Amino acid sequence: MSTLNKGIEKVEVTLKWDPSPIGTPDNDLDIVAATYTADAPHGDPAYLVHFDSRSPDGTITLNRDSRTGQGFGFDEIMTLELDRLADTYSRVVVGVAIQQGEGRKVFGDIENTAVRIREGYTDLAQSDFAEVAGATAATVAEFTRDETGNWRFRAALRGFDTDPEAFAGLMGR
Repeated sequence: MSTLNKGIEKVEVTLKWDPSPIGTPDNDLDIVAATYTADAPHGDPAYLVHFDSRSPDGTITLNRDSRTGQGFGFDEIMTLELDRLADTYSRVVVGVAIQQGEGRKVFGDIENTAVRIREGYTDLAQSDFAEVAGATAATVAEFTRDETGNWRFRAALRGFDTDPEAFAGLMGR
């Protein structure tokens, strides 16, 4: 029997924040996506997509990267074309990390942070990071492939107190 529910196909993760006050170091937040294979869905990521990389097959792309939060609306945008992702992959975790270049910063230190996950015009989840205000990084979404091959979404706001590099290795565990 066929189903009318095709699952999640293509999502957009957007991130915004206010620039730091004049005379203080820039606030630099980054969206990070980690992909996991079916044989190691909670092990090390098969690959990461962030400001300095892209997925090998072009299915996950960072369309806009901001180092300061300046601009109107959402400053960073990542597109995940889950319906095009190879069957090898069964899980994708998306997170946000704060660059720690000039002293420790947490989400509570940065004004007007917000992340939105949407498919088309439908918002799947939104957060202002208030629940993880003391964290330096946080996961925001988990996408898993079900037994029929369709992708499912789960909001996954979980804070971490670590640098961006270590976060990349911890976010999917």
